[in-house]
Amino acid sequence: MKSVNKVTLLGNVTRDPELKNTNNGQSVCTFGLATNRVWRDGTGDKQSLPEYHNLVSWGGLAEFCAENIKKGKPLYIEGYLKTRSWDSPEGTKIFRTEVVLENIVLLGPREDAAIRSVDEVPAADTAVAAELEEMPLEEVA
Repeated sequence: MKSVNKVTLLGNVTRDPELKNTNNGQSVCTFGLATNRVWRDGTGDKQSLPEYHNLVSWGGLAEFCAENIKKGKPLYIEGYLKTRSWDSPEGTKIFRTEVVLENIVLLGPREDAAIRSVDEVPAADTAVAAELEEMPLEEVA
């Protein structure tokens, strides 16, 4: 049976991107995105519940994110879920689920354009994704 691991989100950036390099020189960028689930309760009142997502990008896309994305900006993303784990200094197993970015559309006002899409930048390859899985939180997050 086939399976699908695809994430599509539209929300606001919660923290400025942080660009780092892995030991082999690969660029990696992490930041957060907030989305809201909106519904009407039994009395008809509008309710809203925020959800916070950890995002990670690699290579050229990581550098693009670091240069062009700022806290508070609206963003459309496509990617896939990746859960990695590591042992804390205290010996506790820590898990973190992230959205690995494959495509980004910057939304909202800009000086030179209202919408800019980045889909030509290659996504992370398997070797880079494997390296992320083994990287402690303080090195990536």
